[in-house]
Amino acid sequence: MLNSITPFFVVDDLQKSLDFYGSKLGFEITYRGGGGEQGDDYFGIVKRDGAMLMLKSIRPEIHPQPNHSRHEWARWDAYIDTSDPDSLYEEYVGRAVPMHSELSDTSDGLRAFEVIDNSGYVICFGCPRELETDGTLSLRDSRE
Repeated sequence: MLNSITPFFVVDDLQKSLDFYGSKLGFEITYRGGGGEQGDDYFGIVKRDGAMLMLKSIRPEIHPQPNHSRHEWARWDAYIDTSDPDSLYEEYVGRAVPMHSELSDTSDGLRAFEVIDNSGYVICFGCPRELETDGTLSLRDSRE
């Protein structure tokens, strides 16, 4: 019944965030609005393949609060499953995306890397590894 989940990030500057997700991470801007004739737009939606994020600039005194700024154990603000973290990592390195953590096989069973966006949110892109009968971990094919 459930299909996906969409994180909702509070941002300081909607346009800068839309630019970051578009030019750096390759997301398409699927919606931008809210301002109408009253002023600047304050809400946007970005999407790439099956991943979607909502971005909202609320008021000048309301700032982003990334999880890692509240506690070191709260590393991520979002996890995005990808069938090929190695290729995506190479793409993002080529686009000079700010990395929070390099591509690696993690201690929590992922092949993953972390990026940090222009508002300080950390997004993990990865793929779970599966435990083989011999006790080794291998990448699972998320397309199955």
